[in-house]
Amino acid sequence: MPDIVITEFMDEAAVDRLSAVHDTHYDPALVDAPDELAKLAADAKVLVVRNRTQVRGALLEGASKLTCVGRLGVGLDNIDVAACKSRDIEVIPATGANDLSVAEYVITSAMALLRTSYTGTASVVAGEWPRQAMVGREMAGKTMGLIGFGAIAREVAGRALMMGMEVVAYDPHLPSTDPVWQHARNVSLDGVAELADVISLHVPLTEGTRHMVDTKFLTAMKDDAIIVNAARGGVVDDAALAYALSENMIGGAALDVFEVEPLTAEAGAKFAGLTNLIATPHIAGVTVESNSRVSELIADKVLQHLETSA
Repeated sequence: MPDIVITEFMDEAAVDRLSAVHDTHYDPALVDAPDELAKLAADAKVLVVRNRTQVRGALLEGASKLTCVGRLGVGLDNIDVAACKSRDIEVIPATGANDLSVAEYVITSAMALLRTSYTGTASVVAGEWPRQAMVGREMAGKTMGLIGFGAIAREVAGRALMMGMEVVAYDPHLPSTDPVWQHARNVSLDGVAELADVISLHVPLTEGTRHMVDTKFLTAMKDDAIIVNAARGGVVDDAALAYALSENMIGGAALDVFEVEPLTAEAGAKFAGLTNLIATPHIAGVTVESNSRVSELIADKVLQHLETSA
């Protein structure tokens, strides 16, 4: 049985590095094969996962030899961290390795939504030439509102400032004296809703953040403001957002994460027909470059863990 089990996609070069030293089983299809995964995990020392593999419950209980979980990303809501800690299982996220990718996604999505022309290809090539209908807005002179002001949000802030935007942010966990506030105005959650032209979410999913963006928040937003969620599904009330978009209560939204993932046809039906929505399948932090960085970082840390625990 393998020492290392990798359940979701990983850069092949990093997989090869692990395989050269330890018995490694790499199969991205395992995320959808729980019985097979449970058999392989029973004797594994290391599990390497992304966000879909649920490292909790029966899977975790059955992995009696497990000493390490490598997370190809940063969110840990699919891992029972408390249970791992109680068993001295080291949980290793790829902190910082995909910050740039997420920040670029936020800026790119915001620009596409403000310009509106991203939906115009079919009309243009059909000869309709809808110039007036496709006149959009600029980022410069607008206000970027960040909910959560951690590392990724600060990368977004830096790019927004370079584009001539003002930045406001809400983060109750950062002291007002923290030097990071020199780059953004510290406001309340309501302040972000009321002031921002572009809002980007950068918080984990907890009981305190679930449905943080709800009907009340959406109603408080400017009627032409846009919102980007590349953080976690559930932070936004998807049904409330779909209604706000359908009624043009806000200008638009980009969603990379959803309350139900993978998004099913039934769960996605509420968004059908919306022309002011960009929807992507949880790929904000995944680029060719970031996949390489994340994979190499986790490979390094897994190898180090196995060497020191031998």
